Amino acid sequence: MNENYLRLIDANLNRLREGIRVVEDIFRYLYNDKQTALKLKELRHLSRLENYIELLETRDVKNDVLRSSIKSEQNRSDLSSILIANFKRAQESSRVLEEFTKLTSIKDSENFKYIRYELYNLEIVLTKITSNSK
Repeated sequence: MNENYLRLIDANLNRLREGIRVVEDIFRYLYNDKQTALKLKELRHLSRLENYIELLETRDVKNDVLRSSIKSEQNRSDLSSILIANFKRAQESSRVLEEFTKLTSIKDSENFKYIRYELYNLEIVLTKITSNSK
């Protein structure tokens, strides 16, 4: 696979796991919700590909043209806005991974599709919890 494709996949794997981790930690540490935290941990652990070393070798943080944060990424008004931003980050990344892994593995593509839909369902339930606890 093209090195730039691998770089794109690596970046989106990182985004996906990071977004899920933020949501997971909210429910683990702020809500002490073991069941939700475990579900999110399961999804985070599914967010992997076998070619880790190959992906890592394509990482080029120094030359990332959008490395700097934009203003909307720097502002969060409350817990709910953190939760929503990270759900969206994870969902969008899982969609990119779903599409690009179609080039190499339908199994991997279906895995990322599964993760995406699980995140959609969790977002519905979990945003209600955080918006009710303001």
